[in-house]
Amino acid sequence: MLNSLYSGITGMKGQQTKMDVIANNIANVNTTGFKSQRVRFQDMISQTNANAQGPNAANRGGINAKQVGLGSQVASTDLMMQGGSLQFTGRALDFGIQNGDNSFFVVSEDGGASGMNQYTRDGGFYTDTDGNLTTSNGFKLMGYIGENGTNLDALSIPPLNQAGTAALENYNIDNTGTILGTYSDGSTEVIGRVAMANFTNPDGLQKLGENLYSASANSGIPQMGEPAQDGFGLIRSGFTEMSNVDLATEFTEMIVTNRAYQANTRSITTSDEMLQELINLKR
Repeated sequence: MLNSLYSGITGMKGQQTKMDVIANNIANVNTTGFKSQRVRFQDMISQTNANAQGPNAANRGGINAKQVGLGSQVASTDLMMQGGSLQFTGRALDFGIQNGDNSFFVVSEDGGASGMNQYTRDGGFYTDTDGNLTTSNGFKLMGYIGENGTNLDALSIPPLNQAGTAALENYNIDNTGTILGTYSDGSTEVIGRVAMANFTNPDGLQKLGENLYSASANSGIPQMGEPAQDGFGLIRSGFTEMSNVDLATEFTEMIVTNRAYQANTRSITTSDEMLQELINLKR
């Protein structure tokens, strides 16, 4: 059988994978903090019909190898971790990360009891009945409790001050992630500070769904810190990070992918016609 049949199949499979990625990017064009992906290809092994030879003693020049490629395969599906634009919401518990493409909010399903943390760029947080700061799916935001807290814990906004003598009237969050409460007796207290995690290779994070990532063997160990520290981004309260999907790019890539898929199917039909001609030789 002609190798071109199988080479065309590998090309079709690769373009199908690329189309799946493009469709997912477009579907998430309005997903908060979403990071787009791209697909890269590489050629497969080549069949060597003749090896390369150097000049010989008879003064004949060298010749190159004779090789025929056997198709293509997906080399990688890369995460494009560039930050998206910040969109104003005016809501105090909407946090956008500015100037920190490697920085992530730290969240935990059980408030850190198991030590298993997840990471997100989706800064839309809420308070539950206990005052815990949570994501839209109930994961608790991690941070440092009190003014001088150093232990990572689930952040909450209690209804009373630390002494229990005054009720909380208002709170605000500055660009260092510090949550400052104002109380009925006119006093102010630092309730806590939002924690952040940096990764040496954020492209290596593993997607979990629900706008969450987990560390992987290739992302590096999370480096914990606070907003505005060296290497960490700033927090902008009242903003959320938009998806970094560029629709113009995605539609262009969709057209290119469609044409590449058509070309691969054409190579298969042409190979089939050549085989048909070969079969017809016996008539």
